[in-house]
Amino acid sequence: MKVLSAALSAIEAGAPAAMVTVVGVGGSAPRHGGARMLVYPDGRIVGSVGGGTFEHRVIAQAQDAIAEGCPRRFSVHLTRDLGMCCGGEMDAFIEPLVLRETLVVYGAGHVGAAVARLAAGLDYAVTVVDDREELLADARLPPEVHRIEADPRKVVDQLPHGPRAHHLVVTHDHALDQDLVERLLPLDLAWVGLIGSRTKVTRFLIRLKAAGMDPALLRRLCAPVGLDIGAETPEEIALSIVAELIRLRHRSSAPPLPLSEQPLPARGGDGRAQPLAWSREASAAPAAPAAHDASVAKTRT
Repeated sequence: MKVLSAALSAIEAGAPAAMVTVVGVGGSAPRHGGARMLVYPDGRIVGSVGGGTFEHRVIAQAQDAIAEGCPRRFSVHLTRDLGMCCGGEMDAFIEPLVLRETLVVYGAGHVGAAVARLAAGLDYAVTVVDDREELLADARLPPEVHRIEADPRKVVDQLPHGPRAHHLVVTHDHALDQDLVERLLPLDLAWVGLIGSRTKVTRFLIRLKAAGMDPALLRRLCAPVGLDIGAETPEEIALSIVAELIRLRHRSSAPPLPLSEQPLPARGGDGRAQPLAWSREASAAPAAPAAHDASVAKTRT
């Protein structure tokens, strides 16, 4: 129970760690199947899987698993592989704890509130910050979403930072947006997103660069935010933003296209799906007039 309590505390605190469980033994071994140990990135442990060389090697394996974020098995013959006198075999499963990712949304307007509701349902630990009490009250946020009524600039340093922290700027004021972006980009964060048109984003980048911000920091800004799905309503825009977060969560480098639009040889033609609705729209659209000559065509492109 001590090990499990430590693991729960680590998850609640968002602290990286790995659970080591003995899943198999053969012959003489220092611990039985089911023995557990929690390992932290610095090598500290709670519990034990037998001590000695085996435990020392398991701790090193667990540290690597934490760094990589992937589970692994560690199976050895204690005498032949490690030189221990036990003479048996041990098999351990090493699993990094799954920590919740955090999302801080600056702005409780239509889009910010919709993002918070959707992200909370996808297991993000969500915090919404806005200094307008009435908006926070009317945002229809689920109980698990943390609300902070304050000037966002005054609480930036108190909010979650680190490799699992995501911050989205969707306030009602462009000057506030720029102040927040300027404060957020130098921080250790997984992602900083900013809503706005390409024109707005370009102006922000020019101003920040003129103010002396390192171009490397400017490249951290994900803006305009969201995947291009033709979104218009607040809920659709929220979906596009959270879709970008999910893409980041799974480290997907695939183009943000529907799976059905990725070529499938068995489908025939170019291998891409062609919804009937698109075919109907194409047939209903009037044909574009043909250009009279090459020079006319060139002026239209």
